[in-house]
Amino acid sequence: MCRNLLFPAGGLRFTGSRTTGEQVFKGRHFDRSVILLCVRWYLAYGLSLRNLEEMMAERGITVDHATIHRWVIRYSPELLQRFNLRKRAVGRKWHVDETYIKVRGKWMYLYRAIDSMGDTVEFWFSEHRDLPAAKRFLTRALKRHGRPDRIVIDGSQTNREAIVSCDTTNRLQDSSRHRLNPIRIRQSPYMNNRIEQDHRAIKRRMHPMLGFKSMDSARIILDGIEMVHMMRKRQASFACYPKPSEG
Repeated sequence: MCRNLLFPAGGLRFTGSRTTGEQVFKGRHFDRSVILLCVRWYLAYGLSLRNLEEMMAERGITVDHATIHRWVIRYSPELLQRFNLRKRAVGRKWHVDETYIKVRGKWMYLYRAIDSMGDTVEFWFSEHRDLPAAKRFLTRALKRHGRPDRIVIDGSQTNREAIVSCDTTNRLQDSSRHRLNPIRIRQSPYMNNRIEQDHRAIKRRMHPMLGFKSMDSARIILDGIEMVHMMRKRQASFACYPKPSEG
């Protein structure tokens, strides 16, 4: 029997962490199952906060849309942290690309990487699309997931320079006695269709939001959307793991 699920349909549990579920939800006026259902639905489906307010009202639960937004901001990072503890290892051939996200009417950038099986490797939200941003993203990916054998990118010279720079630094800092081969780079606008298709799942969820109001809230919500996307790909190992429904 699955108990203490963070996501009732996702299998993410509180066990094995520093704080118990009761401590995480201490002081809340709503049952945690209601809170987590709202958070999951908002991150998973094309619903606005007011949609969720109305849906809860139909179930006899009076909750303001602003309260639901606070729940999303409060619990999405907690959910992602727990998910990452159970995330499976990714493959060694990566596809790297970035996509546009609008915040306060200004375009910003979501850097993303997936492996050859379509599993999400890493993601990072940036105000800028330049060499420092690309290097920061790749440094994070290499630190968390190890070195890939190959990275596929589109025609971006900036991303190519970032890979070469991060790869060189990573090999110089390596303390093992094994000689590390350079990461192979495949650069073609036609070879990166896999990640461009994967972008669409994230962008599709964002359309009802009509843009974000702040960089901080955008980063938190995007992290949550990416987490649900990984759950749909079954990228984590759980003792009990029903497959989330598609949305």
